[in-house]
Amino acid sequence: MGSGRLYDGFLPGRHPFDAYGNGGFRFADMSHRGSLLALPSGIMAWPVASLADLTDAALDPIFAEGDALDLVLFGTGADIAALPAAFRMRFREAGIGLDVMQTGAAARTYNILLAENRKVGAALIAVP
Repeated sequence: MGSGRLYDGFLPGRHPFDAYGNGGFRFADMSHRGSLLALPSGIMAWPVASLADLTDAALDPIFAEGDALDLVLFGTGADIAALPAAFRMRFREAGIGLDVMQTGAAARTYNILLAENRKVGAALIAVP
C-alpha cells in the first residue's frame, strides 16, 4: 500500500479513506493490508476476506455501536454480492440501515457521508 506508517489494528476516531486497492487501504497517513471496519469509535482490522468469511461474530463490533450508527455501507470487494438474508435481518432488527455495494463505492460514499457528519459506518472487504 505504500506511504505512511503501518496500521497496527485500531485507530480511534473517524477518518476518511485516502486510497483502496492492492489488498488494503490508506487513511490517516497509514496503510493497512486486509479488510477494515470504520465505526464511530475508530477504524479496526477486520478478519473478513470474502463474504464466505462473514459470521455473526465478525459483525458484533458493528452492533456494539448500534446507537451511534444510522447506516452501514458494506463493501463486498471488487464485485457486488448479496449479503445473506440472516445478516440483512440482523441489521433490520437493530434498526441500522444497510447499503451493500463494491468496496470502492462504499469507501467513496463513506467519505462523503463522514464529511457531512452523518452517523455512518463501513464494513470494507479489501480489493486485490
